[in-house]
Amino acid sequence: MVIFMAFVYLAIGLVLGFVIGFLVKKLQSNGSDNGVESQQIIKELTLENGNLKGRIESSLEAFRKIETKNNELEQKKSELISENARLTNAYQNIEAKLKEQKDEISQLQEKFTTEFSLIANKLLKQNATDFAQANEKRLSEILNPLKENIQQFEKKVEDTYEKDFKDRTKLIEQIQSLEKLNQQMSEEAQNLTKALKGDNKTQGNWGELILEKVLESSGLIKDVEYSTQYSTSNDEGARIMPDVIINLPEKKHIIVDAKVSLVAYQNYINCDNDAEQDVHLKNHVLSVKTHIKGLSEKHYGTGKGLDAPDFVLLFMPIESSFGLALRTDNELYQYAWDRKVVIVTPSTLLATLRTVASLWKQEKQTANAIEIARQAGALHDKFVGFLDDMDKVKRGIDSSKDAYDKAFNKLKSGRGNLIDATKKLEDLGAKTKKQMPEIYLPENHEDEENN
Repeated sequence: MVIFMAFVYLAIGLVLGFVIGFLVKKLQSNGSDNGVESQQIIKELTLENGNLKGRIESSLEAFRKIETKNNELEQKKSELISENARLTNAYQNIEAKLKEQKDEISQLQEKFTTEFSLIANKLLKQNATDFAQANEKRLSEILNPLKENIQQFEKKVEDTYEKDFKDRTKLIEQIQSLEKLNQQMSEEAQNLTKALKGDNKTQGNWGELILEKVLESSGLIKDVEYSTQYSTSNDEGARIMPDVIINLPEKKHIIVDAKVSLVAYQNYINCDNDAEQDVHLKNHVLSVKTHIKGLSEKHYGTGKGLDAPDFVLLFMPIESSFGLALRTDNELYQYAWDRKVVIVTPSTLLATLRTVASLWKQEKQTANAIEIARQAGALHDKFVGFLDDMDKVKRGIDSSKDAYDKAFNKLKSGRGNLIDATKKLEDLGAKTKKQMPEIYLPENHEDEENN
């Protein structure tokens, strides 16, 4: 488009130059009678040709700047695509690790359940009913907390997986809508300029509204990762209220304040007179510098409870307004930086906020990894404790069985044991209501001992 327009203007210039040359020759051929008039026409045509060349050069320069801006946007788009690919790869790696951990936990839980069932069944077969019930209760007391810990750990892994998936999906959607959002906000800004003209309070509210929209589109959580209308005081006791405080990891902050320079800009856009345009343009740059100077004098960074860098972000919601001021005064950035102010627009602020959101995401992933490691350690310690308790249960079972066998042997073995004596009473005709179980009869004792 730029090259095409350049050729158009060049063609117009060549045609006009040809016409001027033709007129000069013709006038010279007409003689000296029309000399004065001819010279005047030549002078006017030459002047017009110079003006046209100047406008052609200015237009070419403007088109070059537009092309440079488009190249920058394409480069930014490529960077976002590369970042998207990098995050996608990292997400897939995390997803694979989480699946592997989940499978290992499921296998471990199944193995524990099988082994615990075998142990419980063996214990139940070796002991009497009352002892088995008590032992089962003891096993439940041991197994239930371990089972709950495994379930909690599994839920933590699933929650982490689900949250990462949602965050990844949300990030992709926000990257895809970045250009649309920027274009939409620029159009809204142009549509509202007439309604806002001349009302500083309304302009300020509108600037804060656009700032709020950018924050909502950034993925940051309101009142958690950023705060609006934050109020505090400085060391001198003066009240300060920046528009937005961006919270960073490790309790750091970035301060953002919205400023709108619209009246002089609108006058410049609507004016056709070059001289008046120059006046409005100077007033527009002066308005921006006034906002910069006023913001630097507020010393937001000295507010209590704030740990911010030694600069403040000045948010200008109209991209073209800032672009015009910067083209007029190319040292505007340095002027602001010297006063510890950095100027941002919707597109540059959104990119900054997305970087902050990425920092918070990494912070949360690190915290989740630490929590998973902590719970894994707790699970290990719990399992080792369970094995110790199982060993104690086994020793208790063995001790109880030995005591049971010794007591039963005393009951059925030796001369004059209680079972033989009781049987003799039955044989002698003692009146009884119950028969002795066959397992305790003397002949069964002998068979049991022979076996």
